[in-house]
Amino acid sequence: MPSGRALLPLAAVAVACLAAAAPGAADWVIGSATFYGGSDASGTMGGACGYGNLYSTGYGTNTAALSPALFNDGAACGECYQVTCDQSSSSSCKQGVIVTVTATNLCPADYSKPNNNGGWCNPPRKHMDMAQPAWEKIGVYRAGIIPMKYQRVPCSRSGGVRFTINGNSYFELVLITNVGGAGSISSVQIKGSKTGWMAMSRNWGANWQSGSYLNGQAISFTVTLTNGKKLTFENCAPSNWGFGQTFTTGAQFN
Repeated sequence: MPSGRALLPLAAVAVACLAAAAPGAADWVIGSATFYGGSDASGTMGGACGYGNLYSTGYGTNTAALSPALFNDGAACGECYQVTCDQSSSSSCKQGVIVTVTATNLCPADYSKPNNNGGWCNPPRKHMDMAQPAWEKIGVYRAGIIPMKYQRVPCSRSGGVRFTINGNSYFELVLITNVGGAGSISSVQIKGSKTGWMAMSRNWGANWQSGSYLNGQAISFTVTLTNGKKLTFENCAPSNWGFGQTFTTGAQFN
């Protein structure tokens, strides 16, 4: 089994940290699934989305590393999928069970192996290397790999969107976690209390960067999800914020 390691836009709603909107579910798509990370999913921590400890950040053990065809260079980080074993193609399914997982990692391609014998994550395969506890809800352990069906669904999160500010005085690296609704982010803007709005760019996974000097300023964010839903989080970090701190808002996409 491989290991992963990995409409029209609405107007912005200014909130002192309130939320909005969810994507529609897609049709079921055929793919395949393996598992990794051990029976307690401890081996799934970290990963190519940058979420770190998946227990403390709220993602738990219902997670998956996506093949490059699904991961989209990190743009799929945070997306939620319903997954079920394809009973029409395997006798190793747990019948009728559907599990919802969050994309938290990349399952890298292995071009030393053929796509149908070990290279499960090679393009163009639509494959999920699921955390073992999630996988075992839908498949029989001894099978190792199962045919599966999946569909994108809205993410339901507990609590508000969180912003972790890392970097240095002229480089803010902001990890955005616990995003509901579409789950995945298409663009982010940042503003200090003494600046206008500035576009951020994706650095890697769910980490967004800005090269601005914002020390001593309250910081606001505008986040646009991949379904076009947009929220503005005003003054989420106070003027005395420090690098390494996480700020939990009172707002959430739904």
